[in-house]
Amino acid sequence: MGMTTPPRTLAEALRARDDESLTGLLRARPDLLTPVPGDITQLATRAGTRASVVRALEHLDRFALQTAEALAVAPDPAPYETLLGLLTGDGRDDGEHRDDADAAIADALPAALTTLREQALVWGEDDRLRLVRTAREILAPSPQHPSPTGLGPTVAEATAGMSPGRLQDILVAAGLPATHDPVSAVTSLSALFTDRARMGELLDTAPAEALSVLDRLVWGPPYGEVTPNPTPPVKWLRDRGLLLPVSARTVVLPREAALHLRAGRAHRVPEPRPPAVETVANRDPRAVDSAAAGQAFLAVTTVEELLKSWNGGGPAILRSGGLSVRDLKKTATTLDVSEPVAAFWVELAYVAGLLASDGEADERYAPTPAYDDWAELPAQDRWTRLATAWLAATRTPGLAGGQDAKGRALSALGPGPGGQDAKGRALSALGPGLDRSAAPEVRHRVLALLAALEPGTAPDPETVLARLRWERPLRGASGSAGDTTDLRSRIALWTLSESEILGITGRGALAAHTRALLGSGSAEAAALLAPLIPEPLDHILLQADLTAVAPGPLERPLADMLSALADIESKGGATVYRFTPGSVRRALDAGQSAAELHAFLAAHSRTPVPQPLSYLIDDVARRHGHLRIGAASSYVRCDDEAMLNEILADKRSAILRLRRLAPTALAAQVDPASLLEGLREMGYAPAAESAEGDVLITRAGARRTPPRTAPVPVPEGPPVPDATLLGAAVRAIRAGDTAATVVRKDTDTADAPTATSGSLPRTSSAETLATVQAAVMTGSALWIGYVNADGAASQRVIAPVRVEGGFVTAYDHTADEVRTYPLHRITGVAELADDATS
Repeated sequence: MGMTTPPRTLAEALRARDDESLTGLLRARPDLLTPVPGDITQLATRAGTRASVVRALEHLDRFALQTAEALAVAPDPAPYETLLGLLTGDGRDDGEHRDDADAAIADALPAALTTLREQALVWGEDDRLRLVRTAREILAPSPQHPSPTGLGPTVAEATAGMSPGRLQDILVAAGLPATHDPVSAVTSLSALFTDRARMGELLDTAPAEALSVLDRLVWGPPYGEVTPNPTPPVKWLRDRGLLLPVSARTVVLPREAALHLRAGRAHRVPEPRPPAVETVANRDPRAVDSAAAGQAFLAVTTVEELLKSWNGGGPAILRSGGLSVRDLKKTATTLDVSEPVAAFWVELAYVAGLLASDGEADERYAPTPAYDDWAELPAQDRWTRLATAWLAATRTPGLAGGQDAKGRALSALGPGPGGQDAKGRALSALGPGLDRSAAPEVRHRVLALLAALEPGTAPDPETVLARLRWERPLRGASGSAGDTTDLRSRIALWTLSESEILGITGRGALAAHTRALLGSGSAEAAALLAPLIPEPLDHILLQADLTAVAPGPLERPLADMLSALADIESKGGATVYRFTPGSVRRALDAGQSAAELHAFLAAHSRTPVPQPLSYLIDDVARRHGHLRIGAASSYVRCDDEAMLNEILADKRSAILRLRRLAPTALAAQVDPASLLEGLREMGYAPAAESAEGDVLITRAGARRTPPRTAPVPVPEGPPVPDATLLGAAVRAIRAGDTAATVVRKDTDTADAPTATSGSLPRTSSAETLATVQAAVMTGSALWIGYVNADGAASQRVIAPVRVEGGFVTAYDHTADEVRTYPLHRITGVAELADDATS
């Protein structure tokens, strides 16, 4: 430890560490840096607070945690051999058949102790290991918080309120001599339970039923209920102190007796090694990469299709934030996927910054300007942006459809923390409360486990979950095998399923481009993915049944024009488009003429344009714009009086409340948009016109939000500090500790004010000035108390260089630089002892 004497406190142990060790502590526990401690004592105090210790324990793996739990039930302090014995046992057979694990425990224990020491949870030499007091309070067994070890209280703790007479009765029944006081009685009983030979002799006289009772309690929980008139086996155990009363109806197996029955082991199943990730299939890596690339391209096209469908303004935002269940179902129908998958695509577009609120009075979701830039990128670059955003996002789409603490549904795209909030509201798809700060760490860890396997290897999900539970046993609700109810396990399962539909994995195995994304970055991932993505095509195949087949991905201008001219009927390896009167009218509304549509189809079809399609286009174009809709509040204008008579006679037009203004004009009491929609539903092809009588061209996809940034992930605790901050923090802590622990000279005058440890020195202004001037002449260092302009007090060690104009210029050993201090802000000075200045 670098000390001549063992450390007596955690602060002394930390003070003996080198800078590299302190840097490692602050990196592992970044909460200790907020704010930067003033000295080592403050650092030790903060490292022992309950919140900080709990956070540190949550980041331990299972064996390091088991080591800490064993120390919590060991004597304080405990030598290394005692700790090892609690983990491996005393060599007796306890019936668990795990002798093979003892060697693994002995090999793994030094590393586990190193981890606990580095995180300041354990301190002291190997012959005097001490668990931080707060950690001992958290991990030690108690009736309110049973220990994972399954052990109960010690004999001394269990008999704390017992009468001296009852203690003497137990000693007599156990065959021990009577004592004169309760302390010696407890010591005698504890010695019996920890003596292997005498304890064995006592148990040899126990009835078989009594041994069965002990077998049920030995591995925990150690508490049992008894009746006012216990059975003879229980009475036998209670009379001899093998069961001690906790209350009138509850007894407990004391810790010393349980350890004897366990052959000295604190844990039933120590786990020194992480469980291996098993595989379920070994596939051809090329087939894996091809399957993942196909899914990656499908992911890109699905997100693009989603945002195209919301181009003119997406669904309205709920008052509480998020997407309604009805709109989610509509989106799922549009994308031809299930609702949970639709929620994933919507959330993915949101975290990638491609989708946001438009900020209008009737707030709706719409694509952001960043979507237009993203859409112009090659497919592989669009995928890397989606995958990178997914990896870093704390949004958890899998929670959509669950409930918050008020029993209300969570909806996607909603703000706020995720899961069940404190009000118990139910979670519906796409709503507030979907952020989980653990999600990025779990995603990266799951993919890291997959990356550690051979290429083309698909893992067993259950073994992946078992590995995650071993690495962070306290972060989930349960550590039992097969339990997937805790949040980390659910996030891991969602990660595996989302990876498959996003193209992160293919057929269950990690793809090569994902390995590159995790290791080398987006550029190399895109380079590996590019050859596997099909090149966009510049042609389609027209068929006589008014359909067109796109045998692969289409070039962007062709795809945009075709989506305006036809409706998608089915998707897959090839996309089938269907031409309808409504789709042709949509293209005409966008400003295309019949001649332009004929030319477009002739230019891009590898098959002749079928006659039925030509007739359809000509027929819709002939009727298109024959009726004109304008704003009066609204009107219908047509040169064909017979057509207007037909509209007035149609009962379906009653809702439009039309009346004739002139032989060729009708007025309506609805707005132009409603009039357009109503006449189209009646089978007509009206066109909107401006106040000047010109046809209004409606182009799809013009609505965009103002510039928006992608949502910021919700951090899990303080951010990990960088090397610069860590170095500066360690220097500040060292300097502050020097100022706080520096040795000062004793004052000669008996009435001079003294400064206690940790307090600021106090001297008069005249004495402060005289001492500083003397230090300038002698070149000695001083210990000063200083209060800055904000009123913050600190202790500093300075070497004065010059005093003038009410200021002292000095080299500040605390800050490791030359500074100038106003004399009136110095509360007092003291000379350093000669050994301190040297």
